Amino acid sequence: MESKLKEQQSIPTSKVQRAAKFISTGAKVGGNYVKHYAKKVVNPSMTKEELHTNNANDIYNSLSELKGSALKVAQMMSMDKNILPRAYQDKFTMAQYSAPPLSYPLVVKTFQKYFGQTPEGLFETFTKSAVNAASIGQVHQATKNGKKLAVKIQYPGVADSVSSDLKLVRPFALRLLNMNEKELDHYMDEVEEKLLEETDYTLEVQRSLEISKACAHIEGLSFPSYYEELSSDRIITMDWIEGKHIKEWLETNPTQDEKNKIGQALWDFYHHQVHNLMQVHADPHPGNFIIQNDGKLGIIDFGCVKVIPEDFYKGYFSLIKRELLINEEELNEIFYGLEFISDKDTEVEKAYFKGVFKEMISLLGKPFHVDTFDFANDEYFEQIFKLGDRISNDKMFRKSRQARGSRHGLYINRTYFGIYNLLNQLEANIKTTKPSWLE
Repeated sequence: MESKLKEQQSIPTSKVQRAAKFISTGAKVGGNYVKHYAKKVVNPSMTKEELHTNNANDIYNSLSELKGSALKVAQMMSMDKNILPRAYQDKFTMAQYSAPPLSYPLVVKTFQKYFGQTPEGLFETFTKSAVNAASIGQVHQATKNGKKLAVKIQYPGVADSVSSDLKLVRPFALRLLNMNEKELDHYMDEVEEKLLEETDYTLEVQRSLEISKACAHIEGLSFPSYYEELSSDRIITMDWIEGKHIKEWLETNPTQDEKNKIGQALWDFYHHQVHNLMQVHADPHPGNFIIQNDGKLGIIDFGCVKVIPEDFYKGYFSLIKRELLINEEELNEIFYGLEFISDKDTEVEKAYFKGVFKEMISLLGKPFHVDTFDFANDEYFEQIFKLGDRISNDKMFRKSRQARGSRHGLYINRTYFGIYNLLNQLEANIKTTKPSWLE
């Protein structure tokens, strides 16, 4: 049960140490490009596969030692399946489950700082090694008063290094994401705000209690209890949830009916949050869900929650309607409101970007246009990837003088692509419930 990964004795926490790590990684990546082009001279038919694999390994190994925001950005990139070569996706997906854990003395230091005592003083038992290590913190198993608990400990220095790390990650992001600088800067503010929230464990406990209570009535879901007296700014204690991650569970060959049930619970959970609570668990990667032995879907992490502004919600979802019966004037208003077009655009640009975003949102909206949707349909996902490819290579986007799309769209799109991706893994066929005004 305990982590088999090699433990890390320290984390570079000063700006200078962290910058040095990024610079040496940049040099390695640069070296990989030089090697690639040297080999290509000898063998012109050589593809970039080896280059991508070498870069992915070097970048991931560095980021996983640095932990924190840098690793979190890699994890986010791996979820956007259509923006990275496969080698990066495969490697960065590891950030969701298996960063090298911190050694025990560093864990003890954190406990002494926040509780004035060691984990053994606070709990009856406490695993010395982490049972799970991700981008911002690691989880240990503990017991107290006969209860099995999960204790999440944030890595030292993570909260203080968010802003400087994101500046250091920019050159990698620009190169890997094929974005222009304006677009990247536009979104980096939103990413920074969310990452700073994710390092605030007091806020996470508050949101966990609030959202799990508001979603407790939804069939097929299960939430752990949280223990505020055993939690602090950098430590969270909650019930241990027994079960399997989606990938492991699928290896047990569940029936179609069982897969549909999990898929339905997932859809209903997100439906209620987006349309009724107007705030959403915006990190739907597989590591945040556990399928329990009784067939319920356990939700175990509320670090990343996006509050949805009402004007953004109205504009965004009105474009998802099946029959887009909105007159041109209203449509223009929505496109301006969602920042897809602006007064800086020429008429040609306005027509082009309106067309592309309409196509994108109607494709994203397909599951909303029917009563039931089969997410096992790979053809649908192929269409999404093709559109993503087309957009990222399009001259109009590359030359755009401004970022496209409201920053609020970043986490909402990410949330929906993440859910669709999970439902596709589950091959679930579900009832796609929606608010009555969207039907």
